[in-house]
Amino acid sequence: MTSDSETRQAPQRVLVVMAHPDDPDFICAGTIARWVAEGSEIVYVLGTSGDKGSDDPEMTPERLVQIREQEQREAARALGVKEVEFLGFRDAELLPDLNLRRAITRMIRKYRPDAVICQDPSARWQGQWYIQHPDHIAMGEATLAAVYPAARDRLTFAELLEEGLEPHKVREVYLAGVAEPDFWVDITDWFDAKVAALSAHKSQMGDWDFATILRQWAQDTAAQARFHRFPGSERMVLAEAFKYFTLD
Repeated sequence: MTSDSETRQAPQRVLVVMAHPDDPDFICAGTIARWVAEGSEIVYVLGTSGDKGSDDPEMTPERLVQIREQEQREAARALGVKEVEFLGFRDAELLPDLNLRRAITRMIRKYRPDAVICQDPSARWQGQWYIQHPDHIAMGEATLAAVYPAARDRLTFAELLEEGLEPHKVREVYLAGVAEPDFWVDITDWFDAKVAALSAHKSQMGDWDFATILRQWAQDTAAQARFHRFPGSERMVLAEAFKYFTLD
């Protein structure tokens, strides 16, 4: 059993690596808000700028990029996130190839995080109601490959050395959006911050009552933690879930 999230010290430097604007805020904004309050320095890395995420017939990809990047920066500010990086790949076209892996490795070596949060590349669906976006799968797979071995090994992407980016070893990985989590974070006191962050994504959220749905999900997640007798779960009202790895 993993250690209690109530007593585990929050990572000092955290890189949150995900596919689209709003992905971090949906999946782990409560955890981010909590860790910021506990002293963590958080950087978001987004593989795309979400240039396909609109049904508006008048919208253009170029305009949507501007809108969604601004929304993501506003959401990050609401949580106290230090910086947001956009890698500039095209929405709905991410591939876990060397180009994406190199770009993520560059970010890991630049920011030198203690921990990385990324999407679970093995989570291809949930129940009978959700099929995973292929960009999420690609981003998760490329991120894990960047964490190990690319960011660690000196001769992998040796051209990064010419940019002054020395190898770096990530100590912890948290997979988000997992079907079978083993680590939960109590976000009861940080749920309002999660809602505030998602409220910044006006182009995506529309007028549906997402706060009520998110609260129900967080309640269900806390109940899942109690079912698994995760340490400290008896005090959890709202939670977010992860698959946790410690890397030697």
